[in-house]
Amino acid sequence: MGDQDIFEDIDGLITEERALRARSTAELGLSSGERARLREVEVRLDQCWDLLRQRRALSEYGEDPKEARVRPADEVEGYQS
Repeated sequence: MGDQDIFEDIDGLITEERALRARSTAELGLSSGERARLREVEVRLDQCWDLLRQRRALSEYGEDPKEARVRPADEVEGYQS
């Protein structure tokens, strides 16, 4: 998976996230399934951005960006700002 593929995934996830958020405010809120899906989308977005950061760091230090791997959700979600 290259950077372009990751950006395409991000674009699709952002579109879905926006649609879910719009539904949550325009209607009576989201169903439990939609809330769960929104959380999944948020986590997946965090994983995609983390993967891009890994790829760029590896490339910057002369290593193969293909060695970057998607980290588990609990690891990515545990980062501090």
